[in-house]
Amino acid sequence: MNKIKAGIIGGAGYTGGEMLRILVNHPNVEIAFVNSTSNAGNLISDVHTDLIGDTDLKFVSDVSQDIDVLFLCVGHGDAKKFLEANPIDASIKIIDLSQDFRLAHNAQLGTRNFIYGLPELNKVQIASAQNIANPGCFATCIQLGLLPLAAKGLIKAEVHINATTGSTGAGQSLSSTSHFSWRNNNLSIYKAFDHQHLGEIGESLLQLQPTLDQALNFIPQRGDFTRGILAAMYTESDLTLAEAQTIYEEYYSAHPFTHVSRKNIDLKQVVNTNKALVHVEKHGDQLLIISIIDNLLKGASGQAVQNMNLMFGLEETAGLRLKAGAF
Repeated sequence: MNKIKAGIIGGAGYTGGEMLRILVNHPNVEIAFVNSTSNAGNLISDVHTDLIGDTDLKFVSDVSQDIDVLFLCVGHGDAKKFLEANPIDASIKIIDLSQDFRLAHNAQLGTRNFIYGLPELNKVQIASAQNIANPGCFATCIQLGLLPLAAKGLIKAEVHINATTGSTGAGQSLSSTSHFSWRNNNLSIYKAFDHQHLGEIGESLLQLQPTLDQALNFIPQRGDFTRGILAAMYTESDLTLAEAQTIYEEYYSAHPFTHVSRKNIDLKQVVNTNKALVHVEKHGDQLLIISIIDNLLKGASGQAVQNMNLMFGLEETAGLRLKAGAF
């Protein structure tokens, strides 16, 4: 088959860089252009220096319509502005990595309707979709920990969630909490109980468990590492450990990137991969769920390519068999 022609908007940032690292080696994709207004004319490998020897492409300032799929690797609020200012042919599939179209009341822009792109929830819809709203990184990690329970209608008590993310989750723009001197050897809580990803998490859980009316108590943390998310969740449950393990293993049996481990898990098992690992434990009447992902891959660019594979009828894992560092 002919290769899929892909365009990237916002190619100089973290998610754009990860997109390039995947697509430059994807067997079914040709990168048609990489747009960056601040780096137009510069070699991609001058900005993403780990790509020296992998591509001779340069950033451009224009947008070509001679593509099959367009990835929007831009900041929150900027995807909608871009599409309003740059009409994209209706035949071109769009995968947006911002939060602009994730919630149901924001999923429509003109004639374009965006499907929420979590394959472990909406694989069938994604396969026939023209436009995808890629999930948030915290949202992905937390949902993968809770979806199997919601699918059985088994979230019967409030859920307590503590999740820590690496510094790349804040993007490349400098702020007082992203400087190395502040972040290194440091840990802090932010947006406790009102993180923006709670909206999409809630909508996904209600999709599976329409009667859900339990609180999600989410405490996000900034970690002093660069990439990865570990989420620890617990909720009161009358399931036995064996029952919980069976529910989780059966739910993810058809999903190639999400795996249930019966042993405790750690971030190095998933960093630099598109994998998610989930582990469950029972402590008295509390069910503990631990989930881990790489925030830039399964939490962003890797999942976007996974969605592209589904949309074009490719093997879901194409171009995404990436190895963790592990040590």
